[in-house]
Amino acid sequence: MNWDIILSTTLKAAIGVETVWYALAAIGINIHFGYTGLLNFGQSAFLAVAGYGLAVTVTVIGLPFWIGIGVGLVAAVLLAFLLGIPTLRLRADYLAIVTIAAAEIVRLIFRSVEFKSVFGGSDGRRGFSQGFYEINPYAEGTYGFWPLSFNEREMWVLTVGWVLIAIACLIVFLLMKSPWGRVLKAIREDEDAVRSLGKNVFSYKMQSLILGGVLGCLGGFVYGLATGSVQPDIFGTETTFFAYTIVILGGAARVFGPVVGASIFWVLLVLVNGLLSGAVQSGVITFMDITQVGPFRFLLVGLGLILLLVYRPQGIFGDKRELAINAR
Repeated sequence: MNWDIILSTTLKAAIGVETVWYALAAIGINIHFGYTGLLNFGQSAFLAVAGYGLAVTVTVIGLPFWIGIGVGLVAAVLLAFLLGIPTLRLRADYLAIVTIAAAEIVRLIFRSVEFKSVFGGSDGRRGFSQGFYEINPYAEGTYGFWPLSFNEREMWVLTVGWVLIAIACLIVFLLMKSPWGRVLKAIREDEDAVRSLGKNVFSYKMQSLILGGVLGCLGGFVYGLATGSVQPDIFGTETTFFAYTIVILGGAARVFGPVVGASIFWVLLVLVNGLLSGAVQSGVITFMDITQVGPFRFLLVGLGLILLLVYRPQGIFGDKRELAINAR
């Protein structure tokens, strides 16, 4: 096995693009699920409307890059209103049903042949990231040190991505220490008690849904800019489920839980993939071929996460009491 490649790819995964955009998505889920008790299973839709908002604005309409960013953010806010208005007055499980269905509807609209001239169909959209890289302060070359070395484009994306994570974590920390954040946590515990104190529970839930959606949708921008394209199948339901896994792994209702969880999650996936691939290629493992490594790594990582939920359901930094949800 090539241990140099396995080590370098694993260490890169700890701070790589996948970690960044999943951490942002999970930060939004943490506001919804961890702090407010909202079962939003459609976080991938927020990432999708943001990424496509940017892509369509630049490539189809021909407007500047920064306007595309604004369009993506506005689209995320509108989506939160569309999802929240009919469901936030109902039980938590209704929100879960609506959001997972809405995420699939959004994905299929972006994938549809009917709107291929706008959204690009199953091929998606590309060619919208030029404005982002035009302001890249890094000169052409390689940055970092072995095994953490990146070219100028990767370095620029990671710099912006980790700055966004830091800003998002600061926003969450300040808000959750404020009276507003304490109301959210009270709603999670018992919204009837909060309502009896004269608080507008629907309004607070809507604000939480919007804030988590906007912070989470930043991951859609990072993905689109890093890859130079957006494709509908990237924003499937598994994206949301990965984000929930990351939140629970790091610890729900913890400011840095989603960040640590995202890093550990992708390190495990990349490390297990590298070890299995190397073992298959060197003949150590003979009961499967290289094409079966991908599914098998998810099986092993999934088994590990199940054991984590059994023996430490609150995650690495979490508190078991933070997982209690009032779903009435």
